[in-house]
Amino acid sequence: MKIGCPKEIKPQEFRVGLTPNAAREAVKHGHVVMVEKGAGEGAGFTDADYTAAGARIATTPEEIFGWAEMIVKVKEPQPRERQMLREGQLLFTYLHLAPDPEQTRDLLKNGVTAIAYETVTDADGGLPLLAPMSEVAGRLAPQVGSWALQKANGGRGVLMGGVPGVGPARVVVIGGGVVGTHAARIAAGMGADVTVLDRSLKRLRQLDDAFNGLFKTGYASEGDTKELVYSADMVMGAVLIPGAAAPKLVGRGDLSRMKPGAVLVDVAIDQGGCFETSRPTTHEDPVFEVDGIMHYCVANMPGAVPRTATIALTNATMPYMLALAGKGWRKACEDDPHLLDGLNVHAGKLTNYAVGRALEIDVLSPALALKR
Repeated sequence: MKIGCPKEIKPQEFRVGLTPNAAREAVKHGHVVMVEKGAGEGAGFTDADYTAAGARIATTPEEIFGWAEMIVKVKEPQPRERQMLREGQLLFTYLHLAPDPEQTRDLLKNGVTAIAYETVTDADGGLPLLAPMSEVAGRLAPQVGSWALQKANGGRGVLMGGVPGVGPARVVVIGGGVVGTHAARIAAGMGADVTVLDRSLKRLRQLDDAFNGLFKTGYASEGDTKELVYSADMVMGAVLIPGAAAPKLVGRGDLSRMKPGAVLVDVAIDQGGCFETSRPTTHEDPVFEVDGIMHYCVANMPGAVPRTATIALTNATMPYMLALAGKGWRKACEDDPHLLDGLNVHAGKLTNYAVGRALEIDVLSPALALKR
């Protein structure tokens, strides 16, 4: 198969869809790989690294999109890229369609077959292609939140770990999944007073057993959540419903009850955000203030550490990429129903039920899509 990897053009996005090692594996399996010139520079990979791996170098994105049978990316295709996608082409990347009707309309219009990293599942009910970036984003969240807490950046002027005689920052993590667990672990390691909230008692027990009291846990009832949010110095939103828009957990009216200069870090912003006042920001301009509360809502947080993030991502995506290239998307999805869960768009039809509910668009059964 002809596999194309364009340079990411989303603002401040430095990751790349294929590492040289991933390109080498694809070539080893008999595929042809073309990478856009400079695509890996942000993550520390040179064009020479790719050519040494057996990949070709393209000078323009038009060359990549016009040549490739499968496009492998990191972030959702931007408007200019969506114009270059064509009917029958396979797109393998993060999509996050639920909060993005414009992208969804474009993908339906151009007839591409799109498999989204974030909705591929595994036998344990996990999201194996989302997990690596969730781990990175979760570990970054306390770091960026502590930066926003500094007075010069608009925050309360509170040190995460405190000092002798002065208590630490109070941190609330809403959601005990992959993001929340890693966020809590790092925040507690920084010395903060951390509470993780979740609605699964089973998950709360697992966290308590695994971390032996490193941080506190609590049931995420509406009343308890609001009480803890109002007293927090930092709140990290880490709730995910696979494929669907994130639930709004902190409303505009709650901000006036919070401590002035407190920080909201919305790690769910890719799925629309779990705070009512959230809106996507960039690494270049990451923070904004609403009613005295600082919001950090960068939609591609792992892009801040592109080398770590790229290697972690491609370690997870490479087996699926090789299956899609080696078997074709239909056979690969027939053989692996968990990969079929990643199918979001095919031949002008939406094929993911959670996205369909969020955008109120009729959905074609993924099983029927295999026959079209």
